[in-house]
Amino acid sequence: MTDEALREELREFVAERDWEQFHTPANLAKSIAIEAGELLECFQWSGDGDLTRVESELADVLTYCHLLADRLGLDPDAVVRGKLAVTRVKYPSDIARGRSTKHDRL
Repeated sequence: MTDEALREELREFVAERDWEQFHTPANLAKSIAIEAGELLECFQWSGDGDLTRVESELADVLTYCHLLADRLGLDPDAVVRGKLAVTRVKYPSDIARGRSTKHDRL
């Protein structure tokens, strides 16, 4: 999903601007929430968000997610795959297919 070249490019971008000092885990988590709010705002009055704006806000969310994972020494691919394994158990496809019911109510 994520290649090392992208991670390195993000590291270089941050280093060139001396922004590491601001990238505490708490600050990065806050930034993710803020940018996620801006992404949600794209759909505030319509279910059809402007694709260009959605793409821009999604890029911001993903960027901060990658920066947080990097700061914590986590591999984003491993994090997603680990969570996917847990979710597969909670939501077996034969029971959860086509349903939005929470796992404890399936």
